[in-house]
Amino acid sequence: MKLLKPSWVSHNGKPIFSVDIHPDGTKFATGGQGEDSGKVMIWNMAPVLREEDEKNENIPKMLCQMDNHLACVNCVRWSNNGLYLASGGDDKLVMVWKRAALIGPSTVFGSSSKLANVEQWRCVTILRNHTGDVMDVAWSPHDVWLASCSVDNTIVIWNARKFPEMVTCLRGHTGLVKGLTWDPVGKYIASQADDHSLKVWRTVDWQMEANITKPFNECGGTTHVLRLSWSPDGQYLVSAHAMNNSGPTAQIVERDGWKTNMDFVGHRKAVTVVKFNPKIFKKKQKNGSSPKPSCPYCCCAVGSKDRSLSVWLTSLKRPLVVIHDLFDKSIMDISWTLTGLGMLVCSMDGTVAYLDFSLDELGDPLSEEEKNTIHQNIYGKSLAITSTEVQLSTTVIENPEMLKYQQERQNSAQNNAGAAAAGPEAAAPKVNSMMNGESLEDIRKNLLKKQVETRTADGRRRITPLCIAQLDTGDFSPALFNSAPILPSGSSLSNQIAPQLNSDSSPGQPSSLGARPNQDGLLTSPPAAGVAKALEDDKDGLKSGLLLTSASKIEPMKALDSRFTERSKATPGIPSAISSTAGLAPLERPKDAVSALKDAKAKEETSSDSEDKMAAINKNLSFAKRKPELLLDGGEVVEKRKKGRPRKDKMAASIPQPFTQITPLPLEREPSRAAAPPPAAAVLRLPTPSLQKAFSLQVSMDPSVFLEVENDVSVVAGSKLSQLRCSRDGRDWNTLLPSSVLAAAGSSDVLAVACDDRMLSVFSCSGRRLLPAIQLATPVSALHCSAHFVMVLTAGATLSVWDVQRQKALVKNESLQTIFSGAETTVSLSLLTQQGVPIIGLSNGKSFCFSVSLETWTLIADKGDSLVQCADFRSCLPSQDGAASSGPLAVVQGRNLNAGRLASRLSSTPHHLQQSMTLAFLENQLASALTLQSAQEYRYWLLIYARFLVNEGSEYRLRELCKELLGPVHKSAASSWQPATLGLHKRELLREVLPVIGENLRFQRLFTEYQDQLELLRTK
Repeated sequence: MKLLKPSWVSHNGKPIFSVDIHPDGTKFATGGQGEDSGKVMIWNMAPVLREEDEKNENIPKMLCQMDNHLACVNCVRWSNNGLYLASGGDDKLVMVWKRAALIGPSTVFGSSSKLANVEQWRCVTILRNHTGDVMDVAWSPHDVWLASCSVDNTIVIWNARKFPEMVTCLRGHTGLVKGLTWDPVGKYIASQADDHSLKVWRTVDWQMEANITKPFNECGGTTHVLRLSWSPDGQYLVSAHAMNNSGPTAQIVERDGWKTNMDFVGHRKAVTVVKFNPKIFKKKQKNGSSPKPSCPYCCCAVGSKDRSLSVWLTSLKRPLVVIHDLFDKSIMDISWTLTGLGMLVCSMDGTVAYLDFSLDELGDPLSEEEKNTIHQNIYGKSLAITSTEVQLSTTVIENPEMLKYQQERQNSAQNNAGAAAAGPEAAAPKVNSMMNGESLEDIRKNLLKKQVETRTADGRRRITPLCIAQLDTGDFSPALFNSAPILPSGSSLSNQIAPQLNSDSSPGQPSSLGARPNQDGLLTSPPAAGVAKALEDDKDGLKSGLLLTSASKIEPMKALDSRFTERSKATPGIPSAISSTAGLAPLERPKDAVSALKDAKAKEETSSDSEDKMAAINKNLSFAKRKPELLLDGGEVVEKRKKGRPRKDKMAASIPQPFTQITPLPLEREPSRAAAPPPAAAVLRLPTPSLQKAFSLQVSMDPSVFLEVENDVSVVAGSKLSQLRCSRDGRDWNTLLPSSVLAAAGSSDVLAVACDDRMLSVFSCSGRRLLPAIQLATPVSALHCSAHFVMVLTAGATLSVWDVQRQKALVKNESLQTIFSGAETTVSLSLLTQQGVPIIGLSNGKSFCFSVSLETWTLIADKGDSLVQCADFRSCLPSQDGAASSGPLAVVQGRNLNAGRLASRLSSTPHHLQQSMTLAFLENQLASALTLQSAQEYRYWLLIYARFLVNEGSEYRLRELCKELLGPVHKSAASSWQPATLGLHKRELLREVLPVIGENLRFQRLFTEYQDQLELLRTK
């Protein structure tokens, strides 16, 4: 290491508060006190580096002197591209300087001709907003923003691409803010102030991410500056002026969880400045030795009020070098050269020192590529890629189509920025949209449209807060939850609500609210227009606005939750929530029903966690803790019951849910007789509907089809007859069955009824019998019809699906034992999609569908799946989000889906892990949509997946995806490629994916290649 103090660098003996080396290493700037003003000076670096240049009179030492600041200059900083120099001073101004064309050597005003300015630097913009001295300025990576902090306790963020536009002002410090540092990719900015705190702010929404006070609590006295620094790998943030055991330290804050377990100890007085070397190093290889894999490390210089300087490597426990009494007064600023081997230090005593290190001392610097890889591991590609944006901006666009998409992307970014700039503090500039995909801008844009602005008496702007929950939930009909807040599942708020719910169930009844949240609710579905019909007999008049919302507008909600179902499913004694696509099933006692619905509504105000707390239990539904155990004893069903209070019939509010029909499980009123005893061998796993005298249901909305069942109409020759009546668009028909009907279901094409003699009959909509009566092995548990498919779930836990049109079985007595994970597992939801795919939801939170083509059970949703919680694909969502909120996949996964949209980019999972999780999650979604044969959802997830691959830069997967969609260009017998999937043409899908690829310049070759092939195929 060499040390040099160039005496010619001085402000005529006045203090120098700041020093910064130009990115190209040819010059450096100093800032400090002038004679009667602030002074910024630019010096030549050559005389510092080489002795012969110092002695050569023809090589100028000072390049330029600027006296524009009215008071002392506290900080000078070059922009990362080296075009601008920013300076901040006691005159409350930030000045931005740019080099001008040299007209001729001009002399410094009032000095002898020897001090001529060799370069001309002029002030191009003055940034005025601070009301106190500006202490520090900092350029963000890629010069997107310029930040300045001041003794007025604020930090102002300026738009560095549109001076003097102000992006936002960060308030929160209660003391003079004396230092700023950006993290290496511009995701955070950190500030340190005299209020004994260090605050980290997110650049996504300019909110505070962390507030660190513990290491600074003991700090007494102040320092002139608190220059903190972020390590080039993004892992550590090192602060000035911390205390540990009453000794001054430089505190190390880890980015992972903002932990403060380490510090640099040894200085005798407060640390004023910390500066990381811009390079990341790895151990130097000895000549001839095989390279050992070694951990990369960073290098950091620390300066203190005790006039000494220490240099540390994060791989060593002790400092690499300590230089005592380098100056006569406190050290004020440190700047490294971009090569990482030279360092300038300045002091209050008005002198500077230059330290020169060798590679042997520090190690081998990593290349830009290696550094980028480290950033990608910590922050993910979408943020780290920005460094290649600079190179990409100079890339020649080879394809006119590509140019079109690039321009569209820029236009949309500008539009976003235009909308965002509507209020200066309302939103960040357009660069945001480039750094985090488009989503944030869209969100902000939409919010701005809805912003309601008021002015307070003193003239300040106030913006009425908006509930953003709706932003992520597709079309939500507010009619359903007038005042209940809608929370994302798993949000911390919902966890706080649960305990309060427990406390308000009255002490007299067992608290049924502490349900295990992983169980799903019973089968419900929307009371749409049909509710009115079903409630005709209710003359008290149900509050019509209560639950009448259009079925299509409501996002799938998971049905009634477990507090309610686990018992009611197994106990034939409690009428369960019965409904189907069309409306509420039998209302035995309309008055009770109304009060129950009202109660449920009132309760809903308090219990609004969307996932599990939706179904409110009315206070008057007191459930005794009872669970019958069914014992098979010589073929008879014996029910053991524990004692329980007799209950009245009550009706629970059913929660609307679009799309597929889910059957009623009608339960008998008196727990009198069990169904016809099944063969002794069968083990009954699932509850069966109990017998009712009569019930009715609406099975189809359009056309509207109603079904009424009346059991025991008449007795003929000792056997009881049941009547089935159906009205379709006003036309009625009826038929008789020789046995009591337990369950019925229907669609616009077929109707199915299951009787208690285990016979299943299927009719057309005009009453023709379509299939001979089918004998089931065990009693029916659930029955569904959808389009021309009929599905039966039996009590013996087997599943069958028939295609009535083609008169064949799709699924044949398939056992559910394979998907039951334990003795407690029961079915909490069963449905049949329009394509005839059966879906079974279990009480353990998993949902399966039986794939006919694969002849196996496939998992399509899992409540406990951590992938869903951590996946983050917000930036990849399309602008209009219609299709996915109503398909079968959405119904099964319910609100869980939104976790991904709400998953914070800023969650503590390391990014590369989060990236892999998101990828895995999106691929799961694609596969599930394929198994469920849901074409719309498949297309929706495919586009999100493609956009995610483009954003993250995963070329191999993207190429494979394109290849699969394009298929072979020339037909051959060997090829097994199918041109369509779920009725969607693959090449049409590729046409939709290409514009997404066109948004990223890195993939222009890929884009051109596939676009050409598509053109070729079109003309063939």
